[in-house]
Amino acid sequence: MTPPEAPEDGTNQPGETPPAASVCAPVSLTVLQKRADFLKAARARRQGTASMMVQARRRAPDEAEGIRVGFTCSKKVGNAVSRNRAKRRLREAARAVLPQQGRDGWDYVLIGRKAETAERPFPLLLKDLEGALRKLHR
Repeated sequence: MTPPEAPEDGTNQPGETPPAASVCAPVSLTVLQKRADFLKAARARRQGTASMMVQARRRAPDEAEGIRVGFTCSKKVGNAVSRNRAKRRLREAARAVLPQQGRDGWDYVLIGRKAETAERPFPLLLKDLEGALRKLHR
């Protein structure tokens, strides 16, 4: 069964559900991939929370635009499955929080912690990230 298509005039027929709409924020997050960018963030501001460490730096005006974010988990977090789960949760938290609370022209690196990142309830993980960003931007 295929999902119903939206009518061309923009109205729905009775009993039909509209197609899924994208809830993505208009601000896009660019993922950091170069080691040099991670090292620059490591030398800048940092804020620890119960579930993660957040590093942030303001980029120079001639560097890339938008909000950039990187994710990392060391082997202290656990095996590959544990590290990947922690990074997935950090990515989802960044998608939910950074478009509203992050600042344009900044780089953020989210570092997972041993058991806390993977096991902390997701609403608390979001609050941790929001609190860290408030402190970093003071």
